[in-house]
Amino acid sequence: MAHVVVLGAGLGGAIMAYELKEQLRKEDKVTVVTKDPTYHFVPSNPWIAVGWRDREEITVDLAPTMAKKGIDFIPVAAEKLHPEEKRIALVNGQSVSYDYLVIATGPELAFDEIEGFGPHGGFTQSVCHIDHAEEARKVFEELVKNPGPVIIGAAQGASCFGPAYEFLFILETALRRAKVRDRVPMTFVTSEPYVGHLGLDGVGDTKGLLESEMRAKHIKWITSAKVKKVEQGKMTVEEIADDGTSKGEKELPFAFSMMLPAFRGIKPVSGIEGLSNPRGFTIVDKHQQNPKYPEIFAVGVCVAIPPMGPTPVPVGVPKTGFMIESMVTATAHNIGNLVRGKEPDQIGTWNAVCLADFGDGGIAFVAQPQIPPRNVNWSSSGKWVHMAKIGFEKYFIRKLRKGVSEPFYETLALKTLGIDKLKETQQG
Repeated sequence: MAHVVVLGAGLGGAIMAYELKEQLRKEDKVTVVTKDPTYHFVPSNPWIAVGWRDREEITVDLAPTMAKKGIDFIPVAAEKLHPEEKRIALVNGQSVSYDYLVIATGPELAFDEIEGFGPHGGFTQSVCHIDHAEEARKVFEELVKNPGPVIIGAAQGASCFGPAYEFLFILETALRRAKVRDRVPMTFVTSEPYVGHLGLDGVGDTKGLLESEMRAKHIKWITSAKVKKVEQGKMTVEEIADDGTSKGEKELPFAFSMMLPAFRGIKPVSGIEGLSNPRGFTIVDKHQQNPKYPEIFAVGVCVAIPPMGPTPVPVGVPKTGFMIESMVTATAHNIGNLVRGKEPDQIGTWNAVCLADFGDGGIAFVAQPQIPPRNVNWSSSGKWVHMAKIGFEKYFIRKLRKGVSEPFYETLALKTLGIDKLKETQQG
């Protein structure tokens, strides 16, 4: 019998556990260790922040679902991974041993890297976690009562830009509906070298589409921006030229600001030579397997991926849902091979499918593979994107509550976007 432990139960960890149950032998055991017993659908957090969703609509109680699937579930945070001992120490003094480990922890949010940044003791809001989004809703409600300038964006080192654009336009729509948009100047501040870069050097015409949307909605933007510090009602931003020199600093006033932070690996799996890089992300090969500790795999945002190339301000590469799904499927197959005495042979496709909701419209894009050059490089916009995202949210949560493991984002691409060629390319 082999014991496989999944550390983390977000998008990657939850479906990882489900897929492992399908790929392993009957006598093998799967255990999920996570600090949060409840899954929440992160793409819906921008809606939470403006009051368009409530917590119970986008959360899944994982314990009963895992029990039905025969998966052991330990809702206790990890304290430290001891890879030489094949053991995870938990914060309650318990230890969990494993034959194989899948790290699926997601990231630690590096708010502390900028003075005055973030929702905990800082002055900016976040939609990275449902708790943050609920706090942002309170500040949004105050903004409606007392309109003032707004700053939305992503700080230096950020690697997840889609939610920043989404929240920018969702907030703009919410302010129009509240009939206060005319009293709220809006500025988008981003570390990207151009609008629509997304950490991917653009997908299709994301640059043109997003710039056009901003112009149409009277939103200003600052690119290649480094946030120096944040104070109550004021953000100091330095613009960086293409050659790396400073173009000067600006002090931007705000009544409300939502800024995405840089990510890093969580402390329990960081600082381990051969396992994690200097930012704490887990090092893997093409099979999602760590070279030094071959019994350890990793999927999702915690995986180390080098940036696309040099940019004036550091920009990371996003790990989108479709990409994470492909990591999960490859990992489940590879561990299934190992417990049967075979070698890993599956490689994740690392494609990207994104529906960026703008409240009453949106932009969709498909990048295959996510990192260029690509076989599919497509983007489009329209009101249909908003409706498609609502449908996908309901579909995903319903399936997750039932413990169904399937390629959700491939289904999105094939059924919602109707891109038949995607499946052919993925199989070929």
